[in-house]
Amino acid sequence: MDLPRIFTLRESSHRIHNPFSSEKLATLGRALRLAPGTRVLDLASGSGELLCTWARDHGVTGTGVDISTVFTERARARAAALGVADRVAFVHGDASGHVADEPVDLAACVGATWIGGGVAGTAALLRRSLRPGGLMLIGEPYWRREVPDQETAEGCGAGGPDDFLPLHGLIGQFGVLGYDVVEMVLASQDDWDRYQAAQWLNLRRWLDAHPDDELADGVRAELTAEPARYARHQREHLGWGVFALMAR
Repeated sequence: MDLPRIFTLRESSHRIHNPFSSEKLATLGRALRLAPGTRVLDLASGSGELLCTWARDHGVTGTGVDISTVFTERARARAAALGVADRVAFVHGDASGHVADEPVDLAACVGATWIGGGVAGTAALLRRSLRPGGLMLIGEPYWRREVPDQETAEGCGAGGPDDFLPLHGLIGQFGVLGYDVVEMVLASQDDWDRYQAAQWLNLRRWLDAHPDDELADGVRAELTAEPARYARHQREHLGWGVFALMAR
């Protein structure tokens, strides 16, 4: 049980595996007014930056669960480096079936709603671990502008125009599911640039060092096509944000 190796190669230099800067992550932590001792469950926690920096800056405690062995080890190393390994723990496992042993104050899935089959299923999964009155965090893409055709949707990594909603539609969906949106922090185009373009440098340096690897041809093809695809489609059409929700 692990992520395919190409995912960890693309994001080998990333601490945050979403189009979100460390400054935006810090802004979100401050906006939520996290009290020391806040118990957090982070599903699909990646390299653990949310839990580790919020433990350092706000005194939260908690657990992260991620399917990647590489990212889980990085998260543990980050916790040790920041001196918070006694407050946060990282578990290698399938986040799609994980429910906390005891209710938590904040349950998060930031950028991986496929673990619940979409926004609705992920919200339902998170709610199983959340205490009454607790906060839920969901990170999710949305359309910044109308998608003109199927080609554009696929160029944004979607199966079609209906895969994502515009921002007002996504916020409306949270309401239909029975949640108030109580905070949000949105990625900028620069955040997208830093997330995507850093992948190209990671891949090029890996390719130069491993030209005979079984993944080399696929990486070469990706490097050839991805920058133009991103500039033509994804950068202009796809937004992303983290939304804080409370049940009504």
